[in-house]
Amino acid sequence: MEYSTGNSGQALKDPVSGYVYPQDWVTGCQKPELLPLVVRGLAILTSDGTVLMRGYTTGTTAAAACKAAVLSLQSPVASVTITTPSSIVVEIPVDVTGKGSAECRKYAGDYPDDVTAGILFRAVAAPAPEGITVHAGKGIGRFSYDTPRYAKGEPAIGGPSMACITCSVQEALSITGLPGTLVELLVPEGEQVAKKTLNPRLGIIGGISVLGTTGLVEPWDDHLEETVLSRVRNAPRVVLTTGRTGLRYARLFFPDHEVVLVGSKIGAALAAATGEVTLFGLPGLVLRFINPGILEGSGCRTVEELTTRQQYNPRIRSALDQYKAEYPDLRIVLISRDGILTHDTAHIFV
Repeated sequence: MEYSTGNSGQALKDPVSGYVYPQDWVTGCQKPELLPLVVRGLAILTSDGTVLMRGYTTGTTAAAACKAAVLSLQSPVASVTITTPSSIVVEIPVDVTGKGSAECRKYAGDYPDDVTAGILFRAVAAPAPEGITVHAGKGIGRFSYDTPRYAKGEPAIGGPSMACITCSVQEALSITGLPGTLVELLVPEGEQVAKKTLNPRLGIIGGISVLGTTGLVEPWDDHLEETVLSRVRNAPRVVLTTGRTGLRYARLFFPDHEVVLVGSKIGAALAAATGEVTLFGLPGLVLRFINPGILEGSGCRTVEELTTRQQYNPRIRSALDQYKAEYPDLRIVLISRDGILTHDTAHIFV
């Protein structure tokens, strides 16, 4: 198939980010046989023609293990299909270790610094009279304190990941004809691997988190960083976002801007920008970037926790005012998780 960004051809668009690749990137692709993977969202095309593979998040991997375990109650399987939170369907290899027991190892794609790469998820399923119960077992972290979204003792499983797991198990029930199931999810190496993550600092103990807003792990190396910076550099009006929530709402609030997901590479992106720049997203990464000491003396472990405290607005206003004085041409817009604007350096919201 021929891909084009012109009117006479089919534009090559990333279904995860919505970005339409420039035609010269497509023409310069070093391995054009991999372009179908880019079209499906399983890979990313970079500005120098390199194709980088996306991996699967802990949430997607957990869903695969759970679905395989339920399917194995009827017959063994070698792979399962999972509909990720970004609606992209992937096929993931699994190992059935017995009736009602299955394992899946996390594939990290071309992300070299993924500390959970290759980690094993194990699921054990049993028939139940009705419904779906998923129990987080050994190796999955739990919160040691109440947070704005989780109560103390709850497992560190994100909402999109739990929804993906439940949906995948429901698909398995539909295939097997079973009325319900109880699934225990375990990560044998979870407690040890968690020591390499931020979980201990976040008060999550006993294991790793099961996360994934899109269900896919974004690759990141020098090729991709230069690709991102190239987009930023060439945009007359650019909105820099730090995560998927920001990316989604930025497109709604700034439909006529180039919206670029930069993650934690905020400094490099700001340095590359040549046009009008807006920094947009949830407060966590943004506030820690403009004021690394934002949490000092607050008694909070995270910025999200800080947002529930009385001192939140004074602290954030002080940080924004100071940064705005140093960089008057940069607009900073902060939102809540449900897309409500909370702060804007064009004018301050309460």
